[in-house]
Amino acid sequence: MRAALSGVPLSRHARAWILVLALLLLGGGATAYTLRAASGRQAAAGAPAAGFTLDAGRPGALHVRDTATGRVARVDPSAPGGRVAGGPVCDRFHAAGPTALCLRRRPGVPARSYALVLDSRMREVRRIALPGIPSRARVSASGQMLSWTMFATGDSYARSSFSTRTSVLDLRTGYLVKNIEQIPLTLDGRRYHAPDVNYWGVSFAADDNRFYATVSTGGRTRLVEGDMRNWSARALRENVECPSLSPDGTRIAFKKRVSEGPREPWRLYVYDLRSGREHPVAERRGIDDQALWTDRGTLAYGYGGAVWSVPADGTGAPRELARGATSPSVPR
Repeated sequence: MRAALSGVPLSRHARAWILVLALLLLGGGATAYTLRAASGRQAAAGAPAAGFTLDAGRPGALHVRDTATGRVARVDPSAPGGRVAGGPVCDRFHAAGPTALCLRRRPGVPARSYALVLDSRMREVRRIALPGIPSRARVSASGQMLSWTMFATGDSYARSSFSTRTSVLDLRTGYLVKNIEQIPLTLDGRRYHAPDVNYWGVSFAADDNRFYATVSTGGRTRLVEGDMRNWSARALRENVECPSLSPDGTRIAFKKRVSEGPREPWRLYVYDLRSGREHPVAERRGIDDQALWTDRGTLAYGYGGAVWSVPADGTGAPRELARGATSPSVPR
């Protein structure tokens, strides 16, 4: 370029290269602009509508993920369609206290996702890029402890081979445990090590320190009790998946495998931590979900594209709460 400006003519070959370089620069700028614009449109499309907030002040305010739009909605029988939509787009959702957790899958291969931490007005306060496919999401009752599980490979707990990655985020300190697989595990009274250890389905106790989760190893699943402060976990019993601790901290709702076949292999059970006894609930269908305690005596869960409820004591019958919905949540 300096030669041309000083009056020295450029060769045909040099002029051709300059033209190619200019086209590449222009094309790259256009591509970057297009990608930024597309990213902005995608973020705007997934953002909550103005004025949509968590209805945490009303007892029993049920929030769900609307399967038609992917957006979080508040169930309200008096509203058109039985719900008030307008929340963010999520693949998995849970909320408690002043905090909501939204897991959102990103387009493309390999599978990637975001964990979005939201306040009670559905404003994003933190975004974490994740590998894998969203599976489970949980927020502690205080809203200070968050956990999520991602499928690293595979897409179903019914498969014999899959890999999960479960993270825990402490909002009080901002500390993120990217994968809890390294937590020291005690199994049958002994420290246990194995390359096939997988954790999923965390449920926090009211003290924001103790938690329950599923651990899988050696072809078996077990309920574990974890201690964040001491960074330890111990196995309690076999054949427990996706535990959900009751509000009073005395019972755990969970999936129990009752069949080795791929068709509806689980039933929903409740385990009493004090007596050590368990019983099935009145839901006879195969539930592949981490049940939610909507109060001290009732469970909610997803099945067949709808959210259902059933008494936790084994009496009664399932009742549909919201059609075309998943991820039930009752912020308190």
